[in-house]
This record gives sequence, structure tokens and C-alpha cells, in this order.
Amino acid sequence: MNSEASPAFPADQTRPDNVPVKFWDPASGQVRIEALLRAYRDLERRSSAMAKPASVPADPALYQINTSHPALASDAGLNQRLHEAGFTQEQAQLLYDLAHERLLPMMEQMAATQGKDAELQALRQHFGGDARWQESARQIAAWGKANLPIDAYHLLASSAEGVKTMHRLMGSGEPSLGGLPAAKDEAPSEEQLKKMLSDPRYWKTKDPAFIAKVTDGFRRLYGED
Repeated sequence: MNSEASPAFPADQTRPDNVPVKFWDPASGQVRIEALLRAYRDLERRSSAMAKPASVPADPALYQINTSHPALASDAGLNQRLHEAGFTQEQAQLLYDLAHERLLPMMEQMAATQGKDAELQALRQHFGGDARWQESARQIAAWGKANLPIDAYHLLASSAEGVKTMHRLMGSGEPSLGGLPAAKDEAPSEEQLKKMLSDPRYWKTKDPAFIAKVTDGFRRLYGED
């Protein structure tokens, strides 16, 4: 009988390459399960300690919302609904940020479209109905492009008051703006009137007094008074 003890495992039971040394028992040729479990539990504790779970504010009034546009200011009613839905501070802020990024341009576009629709309706009424306005618009556009500097034409064509001004200028019988002196010394010059057309008070805020001044200036320029 052979007195030499037989090994428990064959001699070729070596540590696999994907098993770290500290988790391998060379005597048994097996993975150290207890060591592996202890390492996993330690890693889990560390992960839990490092995580900072977000929490929902105790009251919707505690949301601290940062906004950069008055139309999207923090709203108490909306915040109440976000709070009831369990939104954290970060989630609530993200919602407002997305509204600013996505909804605000749509709101501004809708407002601009409604403003244009209102001005078109005003022009239809001013010219006596849709059919007469369509014909007048064609004539005014043709006259403006032929007789006004292109920048001045586009500025005037962008508002109802500007279109009315072109219509009055067209009706004066003058061929163009070029080379015409002001009728009175105190009236704005042609160059000044062109600058006034670019003034935000004319094309943006549509200041009635400023628009009246521009209109009167063109009348004086063409000797209509």
C-alpha cells in the first residue's frame, strides 16, 4: 500500500486570473466565500455613507426656485402640486429650467403672432375691409420698395402705423425720399427721420407720441401741411 498521502485536489487547481489573490485559498483551491462577502458588505456600507439622498422640502414654500424671466417666476400653486407629487428641490428647479428653455420661446412666439394678427385686423378696418386692404397692401408694398431705402421700408412695413405712414407718403405724390428738404426749419430732417424709424420707441414699444412725431415729420418733409 502506498504510504504517500494523496493530495485533496489535483496539482493543476490554480487561481483563475479573474479572482484576486485575497479571495483565493490556495490550500483548498477554492474562492474564499467569507472574505468575498465581508468585502461586499464593506463596499455596500461605504456606498450608503457616501450617498446623499435628496429629500422633499417639508413645505412647498421652502422650494428655492431661481428664475430669470418674470413670466416664469416661482408660482405657489405650481409648487404646491410639485410638493404633492414628491418633487425634490433639484427636480422642481429642473422643471422651471426646462420651462424657461422650452416654453418661453413658444410663449413669446405666440404673443408676437397675436400682436401681428391684431395689427392686421386694425389695417383691414382702416382700409375698409379685407378686399380693399389686400389691394392697398399690394400697392403700398410696391411703392415702398421702389421709393424708400430698403431698411426704412422693412421698418415701416413691420407695424400698422408704419404701413399707414407709407400709405400717406404714397398719397402725397412725391416720387421718393431722396433730396427733399424739410418744409420747416424746426421739422426733423430726412436723416433724422430715418434714425427715428430705427428707434425702439417706433418699432418695438410703439410709443404713440413718438410715432405721431415721425408721421408728422414725414408730412412736413413732403409739404403736406
